[in-house]
Amino acid sequence: MLNVRRAVLDVIFPRWCVGCLGAVEAGPLTHVCEACVNQTVFSREPHCGSCGWPFPGAVSGARTCPNCLELRPAFDEGRTGMLLAGAARAFIHDLKYHRGWHLRGDLRGLVRLARPLKNFAEGAVLVPVPLHPRRRRWRGFNQARWVADALAAEAEVAGIVELLDRVRDTPTQTRLSRAGRAKNMENAFALHPGAAVNSGTRYILVDDVYTTGATLNACAKVLRQAGVEQVDVVSLGHG
Repeated sequence: MLNVRRAVLDVIFPRWCVGCLGAVEAGPLTHVCEACVNQTVFSREPHCGSCGWPFPGAVSGARTCPNCLELRPAFDEGRTGMLLAGAARAFIHDLKYHRGWHLRGDLRGLVRLARPLKNFAEGAVLVPVPLHPRRRRWRGFNQARWVADALAAEAEVAGIVELLDRVRDTPTQTRLSRAGRAKNMENAFALHPGAAVNSGTRYILVDDVYTTGATLNACAKVLRQAGVEQVDVVSLGHG
C-alpha cells in the first residue's frame, strides 16, 4: 500500500535530485538520484583517525591528516560520512540554508551508506553541536540534532543528550580562515546548566559538517573541562 501511495505521489509531485536536478526514479535516497549517490565519496579505510578524512590508496604509519596535525584536537577520534562535493554539498547546503525539512528523511539513508559511522557510534552517548537560540528560531531546527537522530536510528547508542549551549551568536564561519574560525569559536559554547556529565562515559559530538574542526574542537574543550575522559566526534560531511 505504501509503495502504491509513493508511486501516485511521484506522478503528482515528481522528486528532483538536489545534485543534478534530474528526476529521482530509484535508489536508496528520496532526494538524491542513484547516479549522484554513486558519485559521492563515502569515507572508508584508510582515513585520518582524528576527523575521518579518507586517504587515497594505501597508507602506512600514523594516520593523521595535515589539518588535524595543525588543529591539535581536544577530542580523541573522529569519523565522517562523506566528502562534501557535488550532490553531498548541495544536500547539506539545501538542508541548512534553505530550511530543507523535506531532506530529513534522507539523513538516515546517508548514515546507512556511510557504514563506518554505525560501528563507531555503538554504545556511545551522542551530543549534538548546539545552535544559538536566535539561529535555531530562524531555521526551525538543529541539523546536528537531526544527524544524531539518524545515527541513533541505525546504531545501538546509549542515548542523545543536549549537554551544551551555544552562548555566543558567532558570525558564520564560511568565509573565515582557519585561524579566524578558531578565534570565532572561543568561548562560544558552555555546559548546559544542570547538565549531568559522567567522566567515564564515552561521548560523541555530532555535527553536520567538519571543515577545519574548530567548532567540534571548541565543544570538546568544554566537555574536557567538565571532566569527560573520552570525547570523540562524528560529522555527516567533510570538506
